[in-house]
Amino acid sequence: MPTVETVVTETINISSLYPSHMNEDIVMGFSQLGSESDWRLANTASIVESAKEAGITLLLENAEQSQQAQFSAIRSFIEKQVDVIAIAPVVQTGWENILQEIKEAGIPVVIIDRSVNVEDTSLYVTFIGSDFYEEGIKAGKYVLDKMRNKPGRIRIAELEGTVGSTPSIDRGRGFRDVIQERDDMEIIMSQPADFTIEGGKKVMEQFLQEAGEQPPQLLFAHNDDMAIGAIQAIEEFGLEPGKDIIIISVDGTRQAFEMMIEGKINAVIECNPLQGSLLMQAAREIMGGRTLPKRIIPPEDIFTQEYAHLEIDHRKY
Repeated sequence: MPTVETVVTETINISSLYPSHMNEDIVMGFSQLGSESDWRLANTASIVESAKEAGITLLLENAEQSQQAQFSAIRSFIEKQVDVIAIAPVVQTGWENILQEIKEAGIPVVIIDRSVNVEDTSLYVTFIGSDFYEEGIKAGKYVLDKMRNKPGRIRIAELEGTVGSTPSIDRGRGFRDVIQERDDMEIIMSQPADFTIEGGKKVMEQFLQEAGEQPPQLLFAHNDDMAIGAIQAIEEFGLEPGKDIIIISVDGTRQAFEMMIEGKINAVIECNPLQGSLLMQAAREIMGGRTLPKRIIPPEDIFTQEYAHLEIDHRKY
């Protein structure tokens, strides 16, 4: 079991809400939000493999970025009377009604990867996922340090993820809260690129065409896939990624580490997708009637191009 950081803002006494099934087989329904990136594929693989190792029957439904598809999958889980429902939500909002349906069916819920914005937090047992705001903070601090001796106005481009998604909202907010320390740092262009390579390339091409002879000096991409797409656009535009445009990304995929070693990405903020064992442990604890923290955060770090070669062999995704 990996070491985790737990933030206990509230605890749920499981035994008072759900019956104990510690010695019975557990069936989990899992609504995955999509397959848009290498990170997402690694996240899904981690959950599938961990379910097998834990002896938990996993019913997996991939929503391919549709909240309505998630609702349909969840209702099918309710009909099948699964023991636990896990949800990686596409967006933050719009979850109250479906979570209330699950609660009325007496099925505990674990939110994983991205959070939900609901007034009644008793609608789910625990949230397992990264601190996206802190990831934005780390990216901002790197930028302040990297550009500390760079005088004058600094032009920043930002590739956001899915509109309305927790990582896109919180990473952007954390990043802005840090770089506002310098008045001469300005995000001159910011646009969603859907967490995909194709989206990153398309939006970066648009940025460069609009900027003309004054391209951004720095790019903050909310995930590695968008950064990789942006690198393709930058090179086709005749600029050198990592030098002409400093690039900071989030995730920590092997491909991003390869790009760091090549000097095309300057820093990567880790967002750990290997959350499967935490999810399966949470399911066991819930079925055992034990109390869980309301928030569980996997361990994460920041890596720079100077040390990427030391870490790349440890990348599992």
